[in-house]
Amino acid sequence: MPDFEGLAMFAKVAEERSFAAAARVMGVSVATVSRGVSRLEDRLGARLLNRTSRQLALTEFGRSIAESASQLYRDAEETEGVARELSSQPKGLVRLAIPMTFGLKWVAPILPEFLEAYPEVSIDLHLADASVDLIGDGFDAAIRIAVLPDSSLVARRIAPVSRYLVASPAYLERFGHPQRPQDLETRNCLGYAYRAQNDVWRLHDHAGNEVSVTPTGSLRVTNVDALVPALLAGIAIAELPEFVASEYLRDGRLQRVLPDWSMQLGGVYLVTPSARTRPAKIDVLFDFLIRRLSDPCWQLIAP
Repeated sequence: MPDFEGLAMFAKVAEERSFAAAARVMGVSVATVSRGVSRLEDRLGARLLNRTSRQLALTEFGRSIAESASQLYRDAEETEGVARELSSQPKGLVRLAIPMTFGLKWVAPILPEFLEAYPEVSIDLHLADASVDLIGDGFDAAIRIAVLPDSSLVARRIAPVSRYLVASPAYLERFGHPQRPQDLETRNCLGYAYRAQNDVWRLHDHAGNEVSVTPTGSLRVTNVDALVPALLAGIAIAELPEFVASEYLRDGRLQRVLPDWSMQLGGVYLVTPSARTRPAKIDVLFDFLIRRLSDPCWQLIAP
């Protein structure tokens, strides 16, 4: 690697014609500047400056590279200035990954408000239920619907999400209400491919008992919205997150199955690869999403 630090120090000494003045401008000690220039001279194999106790002059070799070193210093200052402005002002592209249904139903409708408030921020919205690799795939942030946050990322829960086992009134009239979790083993229970814990339903009662059921049925999907037609047709039982199920439960098109049993409470999480030096464009987007989603209208029961 080139000795950028040594080149910068030499450029500033050549400009100021003084080690002390260069050190003062750069905010370092005179000894640091002197070591930096000496290191650069050793690396290049030639003297850059003739130094006495009273005078400082560029050698012919030093004059030949002084302008290039100064330009390098100016370019670095300009690059750093642009970077500081980008990080301190909400500006630039945000690559945001969100699960398909949640993104279409709850995030996409509110994004115009954000984009109008921050016209210099643009969003590349990736909608997919499969969990993305934020770092490997180059995403700035993501919304995750999960029971627990990914421990390798920085996560903040902004809203709780319950999950319900549901079926249509027609299904329950035809096949009867399951009385205990074990009854689900003989029912047509639809599956979701991207569910955590290998698509196992873990049910808890008020006494703290837990029963695990592996759903087996005639349909398995990669998006929860695809379960709804089969449910409304009265052919199966399925698990739906509250932000999908609530409208159908409110108007009676679906009913809860085993209402005395519940699944572990999940949440809507905002996640980023790191909380350090997060640019302003991410901060303002997070503040907006937290403000708009932290009191969700999809909740059936307040947490």
